[in-house]
Amino acid sequence: MGPLSSPLRLPVIDFSKENLRPGTSSWASTCKEVIQALEEYGCFEAVYDKVPLELHKTFFNLLEELYDLPLEIKRKNVSDIPYHGYVGNQPFTPSVYQGMGINNAATLEGTQDFTNAIWPNGNDDFCKTALHYSKLIAELEQMVMKMVFESYGVVQSHEDHQESITYLFRMMKYRVPEKDEDDVGVPIHTDKCFIAALHQNEVSGLELRTKDGQWIVFEPSSPSSFVVNAGDALMLHADAIDFSQAWANGRLHIPCHRVMMSGKETRYSIGLFASPKAGYLVKTPEKYVDEEHPLPYKPFDYVEFLKFRQSQAGYETALKSYHPFNAYCGV
Repeated sequence: MGPLSSPLRLPVIDFSKENLRPGTSSWASTCKEVIQALEEYGCFEAVYDKVPLELHKTFFNLLEELYDLPLEIKRKNVSDIPYHGYVGNQPFTPSVYQGMGINNAATLEGTQDFTNAIWPNGNDDFCKTALHYSKLIAELEQMVMKMVFESYGVVQSHEDHQESITYLFRMMKYRVPEKDEDDVGVPIHTDKCFIAALHQNEVSGLELRTKDGQWIVFEPSSPSSFVVNAGDALMLHADAIDFSQAWANGRLHIPCHRVMMSGKETRYSIGLFASPKAGYLVKTPEKYVDEEHPLPYKPFDYVEFLKFRQSQAGYETALKSYHPFNAYCGV
């Protein structure tokens, strides 16, 4: 009997290098690694020690306190944008999952709005920690996007991109399934954003699917690791394995992923999602459209798409097609 093959792993990219700045050799080499990973996997593991380990620990402790609050309190986390408020304890949602969101995260206003809704008398400790945490993660997202723009030759557009996005900070809890209960924490999906940066406590569960249909169980190589994931606003789905992209139009890959709860411990995770602002049209720059890469989708409003996705028409479309973009904005 031959040796067992090693489990699949995501590419690991070090963002903790000293002097990782545009124009340096370390920046150029990291850019190359990022693009290779996004083209092949649509995601990668980013080792990013700018978020101190003590801050990770402190915030996850605060998450435990947050989710210990009564359900009626957690449901005060509401949003006009689908999937941006409290999700859980409702039909069509996995029973082991709860999620809450801070809209317009990485700003004091956004973090205070969330804090004041949950704690009418305020909670300075949570507010300050969440704001600091999301700002540091946003810096990682901004580096990745700058590398993507630079690698595809649209450096000037990066400033326009930063003006067009807002951050959603999702905080998620997955309890241990009870006997005979489904162990799906989050079903197979793609993220509805440009870029997501995900971090978890010591409990695993995130699985990502490769182009050839294999599943990678994410096991971080460092406690400072994040999964950086390309989302639907950056890339649009073409079929179950091959993908087409709205922004760089076919050059990158979008990963399907899920959360499976097979362990005996509660899992907490966070995600910072860089998403288009309401009213912003996601569209492919003209320079990326040619005979080899024809325009696959009409320009679309990200928030309006989310509303369509949650509607009855969007639900019925999703039942017929793995991804509803074709029905919503296909050419």
